[in-house]
Amino acid sequence: MSQRNIQSLFTPACIAVIGASNNHKKAGNGIMKNLLSSGFSGPIMPVTPNYRAVMGVLAYPNIDALPVVPDLAIICTHADKVIANIEQLGKFGCKVAIIMASGISESDNQSYNTLSKLSTIAKQYGMRVLGPNSLGMILPPLGLNASLAHSNALTGKIAFVSQSAAICTTVLDWANNKGIGFSSFISIGEACDIGFDELLDYLGRDGKTAAIMLYIDSVSEKQHFLSAARAAARNKPILVIKSGRSNEGIKAAMRHTGGIGGNDAVYEAAFRRAGMLRVTDLVDLFAALESLAHSTPLKGERIAIISNGGGPAVLAVDELILKGGKLAQLTNSTITQLNQLLPSTWSKQNPVDLIGDAGHQRYAQALDIVMHDEQCDAILILHSPSILDESEKIAQSVIDTIKQHPKRNHINIITNWSGEDATYLARKRFNQASIPTYRTPEGAVRAFMYMVEYRRNQKLLQQIPQSIPSNIPTDSKTARQLLQQAQTKQQCAIDTHQAAPVLQAYGLQTIETHFAVNADDAVSAAQKIGYPVALKVQSAQLKYKSDVHGVMLNLYNDEQVQQAAASVLERVKQATPDAVIDGLIIQKMALTAGAQELRVAVINDPVFGLAICLGEGGSDWDPTVDAAVALPPLNMTLARYMVIQALKNRHIRDRQLPLGLNMDAICVMLTQISHLIIDCPEIAEIDFNPVLAAGETITLLDVNIKLNSDGEHNPHRLAILPYPKELEQHITLKHNLAVMLRPILPEDEPKHMDFDNSLSDEDRYKRYFSVRAKMTHEEMAVLTQIDYSREMAFIATTINDQGDEITLGAIRACIDPDNIEAEFAMAVRSNYQGLGLGRALLKKLVAYYQLKGTRKLMGFTMMENRNMANLAKSLGFEVSFDSEEHLIKMSMQLK
Repeated sequence: MSQRNIQSLFTPACIAVIGASNNHKKAGNGIMKNLLSSGFSGPIMPVTPNYRAVMGVLAYPNIDALPVVPDLAIICTHADKVIANIEQLGKFGCKVAIIMASGISESDNQSYNTLSKLSTIAKQYGMRVLGPNSLGMILPPLGLNASLAHSNALTGKIAFVSQSAAICTTVLDWANNKGIGFSSFISIGEACDIGFDELLDYLGRDGKTAAIMLYIDSVSEKQHFLSAARAAARNKPILVIKSGRSNEGIKAAMRHTGGIGGNDAVYEAAFRRAGMLRVTDLVDLFAALESLAHSTPLKGERIAIISNGGGPAVLAVDELILKGGKLAQLTNSTITQLNQLLPSTWSKQNPVDLIGDAGHQRYAQALDIVMHDEQCDAILILHSPSILDESEKIAQSVIDTIKQHPKRNHINIITNWSGEDATYLARKRFNQASIPTYRTPEGAVRAFMYMVEYRRNQKLLQQIPQSIPSNIPTDSKTARQLLQQAQTKQQCAIDTHQAAPVLQAYGLQTIETHFAVNADDAVSAAQKIGYPVALKVQSAQLKYKSDVHGVMLNLYNDEQVQQAAASVLERVKQATPDAVIDGLIIQKMALTAGAQELRVAVINDPVFGLAICLGEGGSDWDPTVDAAVALPPLNMTLARYMVIQALKNRHIRDRQLPLGLNMDAICVMLTQISHLIIDCPEIAEIDFNPVLAAGETITLLDVNIKLNSDGEHNPHRLAILPYPKELEQHITLKHNLAVMLRPILPEDEPKHMDFDNSLSDEDRYKRYFSVRAKMTHEEMAVLTQIDYSREMAFIATTINDQGDEITLGAIRACIDPDNIEAEFAMAVRSNYQGLGLGRALLKKLVAYYQLKGTRKLMGFTMMENRNMANLAKSLGFEVSFDSEEHLIKMSMQLK
């Protein structure tokens, strides 16, 4: 990947059209027509041997005849000529090409994949490719329409990226009708090279883009995609519509793009984890698009409703409450002012019913009063056609009131002018004034709630995670040894009796379990455990033992165990004669009175890898339908959100049992399961069924852990890079100060806040290059909740005299998406300077980026900070002084 070459896609100064044509039925004609009519100021060079000129522009017979190297080439030829064109363009020096042709992967009769060959050739020449099967792209700020779209796009601040050409044209047609513009409009097609991840990286940093919208059929590079999405979503909203919500839809999407079909629930979890907002259909996409195009960032969730009719207002309130929204409580002052303005029959509360005879003046005055109310973060203005026939006049008075109001940039306004012919012109006025407007009250509320959900997601991702209790073990060494022993015995799975010590290494409690080969063995095991016991058949071929009557409960003596063993074995043989029965499992009967049964599974999704599922189970349980799903790594906050999602969607139900659901206990279990699967690459999948939740006690009653083949460890099995525990390092500084150097964690926020506040004014000035206030929670969350795949922060901690861990110093560096250059900054607690801490931190950062393969590490410091410059120089940095900028530059070429 190279962001440096993708830059040319967004800033072309010279364009060649390969396969340009005067035949209006050819793609080469449509591209030329759009390029010439869109106002692009650079040279447009048609390449075709068939015409001397195309649409009046001098044509060139072949690529080599071009007078200059194009920044961008648009290939409109037949699929079987594309590879030759790419090779010629690469040799000629072109850096970016858009391929319009479809069917390239089927155009070559040779055995290897043609798309792969295309990518290989492009990479050989350092060339980037958009497509194939791309509709092209539109960049309105440049006056560039390099697409086969039926119309041009307006200029705006939304970037739209789609895998589907048909969705592109649909969205474009709707946006033009609504007066909504774009900063870029891109069809990626089959994405053999440039994909969502690189475009998100670019658009996330693009000053012309305020929001990003994606249409996705499938994702291929999970780690790159999520990393780029998480980075971009910190700065601007990302809305995504994903096809393939059903199994049939997934198959259709795979046929469409050739991508991998993943579980929709796992996609949902990935989008949520990245801070993106998913919409379910095109209607909601358009509604969300309008909100993004015209709204200011939401300051809060409380909404007031102003209407000239009670019915539409009630519909709006119903939709708001059912979606989890908040109706604003108007202040006494607001109600007093409205009493003086409105007829005595008005509603006296929110929603504000202006009564059916409300004209433009009443609307304007009521809106002005409510906009001043500090309890309102947003206002929905409803209007239904009336005999007054003032629909358009009222709309204009609302627009004028908003534009003149001192709080116009601090409160969100959305409108609904219901009806068709009578209100069409009014809605047109709102579009022209950049005020969101909708056809129905429910549609307006849904659009608002998308904004609320996005805000909630962002706040969730910034929460400080609670730490796991210190007495919960995390012993990866023991767990891995046991799992590897099972692998060497060629075991593909382990059950409860073998898994128990693995789980106990992570503080996960099972019930006492023994394996028996026959009925007599089962009796002996039951005597050791103590009655009552449960007896279960053991067979790898049986997914659900109870379905074949392979489970007997509450056995109280030897005779009952003997009889149960015989009858269970007989029943299972009759029900499934082909099943290989390994033996019997004997378990201590769990005390289930007052407790609740759950089910937890770890599945291996074909797109995003390992995912954790939480539900209530059952023989027909589908973890991607009947469970809440989350991607590891989990911490206590993310686990809590997962449990809340499961309760909200009724995947689990709090049955209010005496020893039922304890939120903290379940979150600890989920977090430790996350640690287990991260630390143990031997694990392929897990099924805990059932899990007994009895207040603070969580017991895994039945366990099945599937193992990877011995030595089969997939380094990309996780979509999100976990905390790199292997980078922890213990060192001793001057005065025998014991210090740990380690990557920063989200849980470090309170200690990191203390550390930042402890810096002297002089050190803060040197660190931030200016006098600045104390960090806010939001700023500190950005510093502690980092993406280890694209930035690193090492902190130095020690234990103080009170036994508490404190942070002594920190160094961090952010890297560009191409892993070319990392820029670092460092600070050490003022009263711990001079002990060698800065040297240790900088050496660790250098070693980390050398191992990562980064080419260059650099940093800047103030002229006054000569100690920092001397330290860098002693470690091999080149140090230079910029007297004009009053800065010292430190740089090191890494091997």
